[in-house]
Amino acid sequence: MDLATGESAMQSVALARVRYDATTGLVPVIVQEAKTREVLMMAYANREALKRTLATGQAWFFSRSRQEYWRKGATSGNTLNVLSIWVDCDADSLIYWVEAVGPACHTGERSCFYRTLVSDSMAEQADKLSGEVSIERSIEKQMDDSARKVLDNGTDFTLLADLWDTVISRQSEMPAGSYTTYLFTQGMDKIAKKVGEEAVEVALAAKSSDAVRQREEVAAESADLLYHLLVLWSASGVSPADVMAVLRSR
Repeated sequence: MDLATGESAMQSVALARVRYDATTGLVPVIVQEAKTREVLMMAYANREALKRTLATGQAWFFSRSRQEYWRKGATSGNTLNVLSIWVDCDADSLIYWVEAVGPACHTGERSCFYRTLVSDSMAEQADKLSGEVSIERSIEKQMDDSARKVLDNGTDFTLLADLWDTVISRQSEMPAGSYTTYLFTQGMDKIAKKVGEEAVEVALAAKSSDAVRQREEVAAESADLLYHLLVLWSASGVSPADVMAVLRSR
């Protein structure tokens, strides 16, 4: 049933016909933008999550890691308005056709599928690069004179302060459905791994031969790195003031 128009699909399938995994009771759900057919994300749902989706017109899923229901956009506001649900021939996979309100990915990307898979050898080169490039040198290399002047004149870091407040709040309240909550529950190993991965992404973005794309990708990947770094600080009991104090001493 098309939730937006009320019109029947080419063939209708009753909720009872959906085949869930015998062990988990879940069915994979691909989320696509209805107009462009762009794949936005992939998650899992069970019968109750599907019932909630059909009843509300909002995308509901079931988290395998947290073992709880979650509605996309409950904390971020980036909701998915479900226009129709499609069932594959075996009735064991679903597609949500949606109208996305804001980015679908927790990183801020429109789609969760914004990276390409590379061979193990290329991944090893990236790991090697991350180990060889020091933070200090990469900053000096990418920061031109105009950028230095902006920093010297006092760049507005209000957004970073707001992000820090949000991270601290998430650590204290641990709201369900929050990616930040997920990171804290996974512990330091997961958080540290994410910081390492995002640092590699920044370094790789900086090596782009396309100048315009380089700036865009470095900015986007740096935003991801800064967010995960703040989470790591919070998990380590370190505050921005502690880091600033070290910088001042240098």
